[in-house]
Amino acid sequence: MIMAGQFRSYVWDPVLIISQISLMQFIFYSSLGLWIAALDLLIHYSPSFDQIFHYEILGFSSVHGRVTMVAFILNSLTCSLGLLYFIRRGKQCLDFTVTVHLFHLLGCWIYNSQFPSTITWWLLIVVCIGLMAVTGEYLCLRTELNEIPLNSAPKSNV
Repeated sequence: MIMAGQFRSYVWDPVLIISQISLMQFIFYSSLGLWIAALDLLIHYSPSFDQIFHYEILGFSSVHGRVTMVAFILNSLTCSLGLLYFIRRGKQCLDFTVTVHLFHLLGCWIYNSQFPSTITWWLLIVVCIGLMAVTGEYLCLRTELNEIPLNSAPKSNV
């Protein structure tokens, strides 16, 4: 549906939305894996899937738990770059951020065979959602507010 007087038309494109969701999930898990591997290398710990999906690992009581939490926070910043380059709409950043973390919740639930119940996991997820959404929206809005060139011909001094 195209409406006159609008800058962009909004067309329902489920293939685009599903591919963007899939791409953001790929970015989320691949960059999280890279952050965990890099930070584990610093503390001489071997990375595992438990760090991604096992919610009881996260916590302040161990170095391993704190490092994994830092990896999640750094991953939020990395994923906000994914929002900038592949979603490109400030209005959609929160939607895609919540969707990515909702699928992560489902993955954790399936991996552990029980619903995540630690307060640390929930607080970390809320912080990561807020950080990724706000940073992604800020970056997208900066590019959306760039001037649109009206004339493509080179300027001449008259």
